[in-house]
Formats: sequence, structure tokens, C-alpha cells
Amino acid sequence: MKKIFAITLVIVLVGGGAFLLFYLYKQNQKPPKEWKIANAEKRNIIKKTVATGSIVPEKEVSVKPQISGILDKIYVNPGETVKTGQLIAKIKVIPNMNALNDAESSVRRATISLKNAKKEYDRQKPLFDKSVISAQAFQQVSLDYDLAKENLKAAKENLKIIKEGAASNAGSSTTLVRATVDGMVLDIPMKEGSTVIESNTFNEGSTIAIIADMGKMIFEGKVDESEVGKLKKGMALKLNVGAVDSTSFDANLDYIAPKGVEEEGAIKFEIKAFVDLKKNFFLRAGYSANADIVLEKKDSVLAIEEKNIIFSGDTTFVEIKVAEQKFEKKEIKTGLSDGIYTEVLSGIDKEDKIKVL
Repeated sequence: MKKIFAITLVIVLVGGGAFLLFYLYKQNQKPPKEWKIANAEKRNIIKKTVATGSIVPEKEVSVKPQISGILDKIYVNPGETVKTGQLIAKIKVIPNMNALNDAESSVRRATISLKNAKKEYDRQKPLFDKSVISAQAFQQVSLDYDLAKENLKAAKENLKIIKEGAASNAGSSTTLVRATVDGMVLDIPMKEGSTVIESNTFNEGSTIAIIADMGKMIFEGKVDESEVGKLKKGMALKLNVGAVDSTSFDANLDYIAPKGVEEEGAIKFEIKAFVDLKKNFFLRAGYSANADIVLEKKDSVLAIEEKNIIFSGDTTFVEIKVAEQKFEKKEIKTGLSDGIYTEVLSGIDKEDKIKVL
């Protein structure tokens, strides 16, 4: 009885093991992959590069004071349009004490000199009228008197300039800051009450206002050194402005920097392009933008998807269908590529069925 039970148990275990092996084998057997096929087609191939940058005014001017002092009053606000000569701000002069003391001292000295010259003139005039002294002697006295009057006048004007920032006979006051160009006020960096410094050969001075012509905008961006050699002045650009999603803007390349700068380990070259503005859109200074630059274009050429091309060194292949789910390699020559589609110069035609990889 025990012998029969043992034989039965062995048969069950062997059968179960065989079934398990057969089940695992079937599970591991995958059906052969069915490859999709595609045909070459006529397409337009456009190779382009993208330059990142911003939209800025072509001309932007910083208005600076001609005298140091306190910014007493501002007459315009950012966003307003101004004309050349329009009043922007007024400066309150804070005189330098040393210069003020020297100017007041000069006035006192000139006053004393004038008094002495007048006394001498008044004393010599009657003598000249009676022909007691010569005309030459009286002429010198008269000249000294005239010079004394001019010296006093100049000293007083100098004192007025130091105190008020302008002379009596000045055409315009240096305390009044006026627009130097037509345009829109982009920014007023200073606030009323701030101390401002005059612009001179030793100091660029404080900026009271920034004015720009918003009717002439340019795109400023940078391109990689690997593509700058393909750019030419006058090339067309298509600008996509981040703040204006609904439309794009045309531009023409006007400037390519002769020298590159290193950024994040790569050499970049600056480019500038004039923007073709549209009536219904106002482009603000500083908008970020991307410029699509067409480097090369071919219309209606035979092309296939680049992902279906096999690269082997300098040779390129595709797999052509020869029978049901059977393919063989065929060498092709390729041309322009836009990164998705590649031009086929020779090797296949539109009827060939290409394996989709």
C-alpha cells in the first residue's frame, strides 16, 4: 500500500513540475513584433536657430542735471510722452560754503575797488575839462573806472550763480532740467528731496529721467558660436514675445557682434534686429522674447522622419520592407534636416516602405 502511494505521489509531482515548466515557457514566449511602415513624402524643410533676448528701444537717453543740489520738484511721470525742451524737474541749489564765502568776498573787494576808481575819476574829470591834464592821462583813469564797474558786475553774477544756479542774463536756468529728446518717459529713478550730482568730465551725474522713442524698437539677443557663422545682416527673424502670446512680430537682423563673450561655458555673440511694430500692440521696453532665425530652407523635397534613419559612421541607412515583416538595409544620402524630418537626396523613393523605428 505504501509503495503504491509513493509511486502515485512521484507521478503527481513529476506531472505538476512538467505542467509548471510548460506554463512558464508559454508565458515567456512573446509574439513577434509587428513593425509599422512609412513612406517618404514631399515636405518643406526649414533649419532654424533660436536666439533668446529682449525688446528694447533703439534710442534711450538718460537726462542728467547740470548742477548739484536737491531734487525740488518733478513735473512728469513714467509713461508720459514729452517733447524736447519740456520741463522735467527743478533743482534746488545748496551752495558750497567755501565757494559762497569766496564769491561774497570777491563782491566786497570789487565794491571797494569801484569806489576808489570812482573817486579818482571824479577828481580827474574837472582837471581834464580845464585842460590841466592830458587826454591820455584821463583816458587811463576812465578805463580803470570802467574795469572796476565790470569787475563788480561779474562778481555779483558769480555770487548769483552760486546761490541760485543761474546768472541774470542766462538764456535758461541750470536749476531747470528739461527733456533733451522727444519720447516716452520710461523711468524716474530719483524721488523729490533726493540729492543729485551734476554731470561733468569727472562724474556721469545722477539720472533724473530715462526717455526713449518707443516707436523704434529693436530685439537684442545672443546666439551660439556654432551658428553665428550662418547669420547674415538683413536676415528675417520671427519674434515670439512672452507677454504677447496671441501674435508674433517680424524683424530684420541689423547687427552681429564681431566678438563673443563666454556664458556658462559657451561663447555667445550678440545680435540686434529692428522690430516691425504693429498698430494694435504696444511693446514695452524689456519684454523677453525668442527669435526664430531661418538658417536654410528647402521647399517640396523628399523627406523622412529622422528617427527612422540608422547612422553608422558616415553612412546612413533605412530598412526597406521586402516581404511580410521582413526588411533589409538600404543606404541613402541625406541633405537638410530640421531635427524631425531629413531630406533624402538618393537611395529611396516615395513607393518604398520604410520600417518605423
